[in-house]
Amino acid sequence: MTGTAGDGSGASGRLATLLTGAASDAARAAGGRTAGVFLRSRTPGLLRLAALSGLPGELFRPWWRLHTDRPFPVTDAHRLSVAVLLPNPAESMRRYPQFAAGLPFPFGSLSVPVATDTEPYGVVTVLRPSVPDLAGLVAPRERLAQVADGLAAALHELEDDGIAARWDDPPTCVHPPPAGPSRTQPGSITWEPGADRLTLDPRARALLGLDADGTLSTLLSAVAAEDARRLAALLREASHGRPPPLPVPVHTTDGMLRLLHLWTAQDEVPFGPAPHRVGGAVLEPGPALPADAAADLLPEGVFCLDRLGVVVYANTRAALLLDVARDRLLGRPLWEAVPWLVRPGHEDHLRGAMLSPETVRFHAQRPSPDGAGPHRADGDWLALSIHPGPDLLACTVVPAASMADTPTLTDAEEAAPAWQPDGAAPAAPEAQPTDNHLVPPPESASVTLAYRPIVLAIALTEAVTARQVSAVVVQELLPAFGGRRLAIYLLQERHLYLAWETGFPPGFLTPFEGVALDARLPGVETLTSGRPLFFDSMEQLAAAYPGIPLDAKEGARAFLPLIASGRPVGSCILGFERRRSFSTEERTVLTALAGLIAHAMEKAQRYDTEAALARGLQGALLPRRLSTHPEVETAGRYLPGTEGMDVGGDWYDVVEAGDGLALVIGDVQGHGVQAAATMGQLRSAVRAFALSDRPPEEVVAGTNHLLTDLDPGQFASCCYVRLDPATGRARMVRAGHPPPLLRHADGRTDVLDLPGGMVLGVDPNAQYPVTELDIEAGAVLALYTDGLVERAGTDIDEGITTLRQALSASPEGTRTLSQLADRLTATARRAADRPDDIALLLASRRTP
Repeated sequence: MTGTAGDGSGASGRLATLLTGAASDAARAAGGRTAGVFLRSRTPGLLRLAALSGLPGELFRPWWRLHTDRPFPVTDAHRLSVAVLLPNPAESMRRYPQFAAGLPFPFGSLSVPVATDTEPYGVVTVLRPSVPDLAGLVAPRERLAQVADGLAAALHELEDDGIAARWDDPPTCVHPPPAGPSRTQPGSITWEPGADRLTLDPRARALLGLDADGTLSTLLSAVAAEDARRLAALLREASHGRPPPLPVPVHTTDGMLRLLHLWTAQDEVPFGPAPHRVGGAVLEPGPALPADAAADLLPEGVFCLDRLGVVVYANTRAALLLDVARDRLLGRPLWEAVPWLVRPGHEDHLRGAMLSPETVRFHAQRPSPDGAGPHRADGDWLALSIHPGPDLLACTVVPAASMADTPTLTDAEEAAPAWQPDGAAPAAPEAQPTDNHLVPPPESASVTLAYRPIVLAIALTEAVTARQVSAVVVQELLPAFGGRRLAIYLLQERHLYLAWETGFPPGFLTPFEGVALDARLPGVETLTSGRPLFFDSMEQLAAAYPGIPLDAKEGARAFLPLIASGRPVGSCILGFERRRSFSTEERTVLTALAGLIAHAMEKAQRYDTEAALARGLQGALLPRRLSTHPEVETAGRYLPGTEGMDVGGDWYDVVEAGDGLALVIGDVQGHGVQAAATMGQLRSAVRAFALSDRPPEEVVAGTNHLLTDLDPGQFASCCYVRLDPATGRARMVRAGHPPPLLRHADGRTDVLDLPGGMVLGVDPNAQYPVTELDIEAGAVLALYTDGLVERAGTDIDEGITTLRQALSASPEGTRTLSQLADRLTATARRAADRPDDIALLLASRRTP
């Protein structure tokens, strides 16, 4: 089920109402003017902005969709199930440079996951004034967590009713909670919904024609019947912490117009249990408010926007300068009423005004009348200033050519924000007034292009493997140029092999796999010549390369050489569904982007090679086969970490010990060659002690002495089990290691909370107690390292519980320990961002 902004009833209406209410509550809870709710979509790995409070959705379109694998506060909060707190812009830039550069304004942010114990739904995020450090966000974080938990519970109930808590539509936008009552309060009212008690001061009674206090019905009886139902609904919304942002026009029973400004009482907690006390002011507008009349006399154009970008006021001069009739301005979003004003080159200024308390100034060029000259007498350039307020933005507009005395912009105003995610255009430095005229700024499209290499360079810093580099290119390059197809080929032994592709028909690229460098194909020749090749249409491509297979009747193509430091790396193909030409700027930028991709791919290939060598070293240190016994079945698994290329220190082993078996698992702290070397020494020591059939406590104590004497600057955890296969008697020792699990023959699974000693390598005199246990035939003993049960943002006990449940629920098809080991490590094996290595050892006495 998806939500829609315009549907107030039914399943999607229930979901939209729930989400917009949560967005408003979140803004109040965290002390922000802006809040949003991101929800899972039907596309795996994609979050969508479902509700937005206090910002116009259209102006923030680049953030409607966020890939969960991208480094943004919202996606990290969702993926890691932790709150992400950014107190100020400096911390945002340090931790999330791409996010901070996309919104380079002075604010802090809080992103809290919306999730139950079993189901992650999304994230609620708030933008708020910055604070010096995290201490200033502790209380807002706790209040925001209450909102997130309440939303998660409500979404869970919604799904119980058969409504999927997923979102695939544009966001529903709502006004922010008002900053407070109007400064002018001719009359005052208070409504306490719990007791249904209405209190009015004498002026309010006079304006509404009432004689005394009363109830909600008393107030509704004083207004026209057509206004009463709407006013009742707005009062109830306000009692739940969601008052209307602007005064509500109502008519009394004798036809007089009144304005009611409503707000949730400031001494209440609007995100706590509802309903809350509602305060209000009653105003008496005249036939023409003095402020409006005064503004109409000003030589400057003046207009106002609400927090959703809707024009709520415009004087006569503003309408004239903007070339839009006044009645076409009022009540419409700015980008609909004046579309030429909201170009990509100006959007950042408007975003800045929405997110920052500082005045924003910039220049905009009006289109010529009827699309061609002559130009206006007062010039085609306008100078705009936007003055943000809590509920409204006041804007002034004057002809730029008349501003002879206008000072140049400050450095802060002149600096252009760098870029936006998902292909949004950044703002450009605007032209400055000089000698009564302006030098036009560059075209917005050119400005956008100029920043694309910066965007891609920052995004590529997070990519390590060739696959990650390819994914970044798809996410950053295709949206920027409107492409629909992309293929990346890498050079190996003078042949090109496909590394990544998206958008091409199935099987179309198969004939090009492994083509040699002497083939006459554009993807080959762009690399051998070092020149990019651009074709405006398929006809051009077919004419240049007769007989080449074509995947579409129309569409432009760009073939880019991937060359790093003078060395060929591969080639990149960018495809478009329609005909198009490539400007000089586009060709230059695409060539620069190809160079960035080539360097990233070269680094990734180096990483992949070195990582393969590291994995080979790790594999050589682990046992090639486990010691066997006719009465015991064993299975072991090792999974290296997927982040970084350092080898790990996890190991497992099965050793013959007298007439029994020794089962051992261990984990050396840290990663790298030193950890692997220490692991190899410990494994050899344990094997030597075990082969001599020493008691378990002596084996572990002796290994501890050895590690302490070696003093490698590392410690290790270990679990050692001496098993008698004939009787099932097991003697166990644990040294700072996670507790083993035991699944009994009947399926019951226990966590063996053994008394343990200190980790190895710290105290040479540490004692290691022994626990004896009988293991029946058919039972399964599981030893594992913490990489299998630890997840960022969760307690390790939760991971152990999850593993215990998985071990207990052994379905059909896991009749052997090898199959069971594969099942227990399946989720970890699929993880693309596994920070730690994993070892697992299973043992079971065979049933007679």
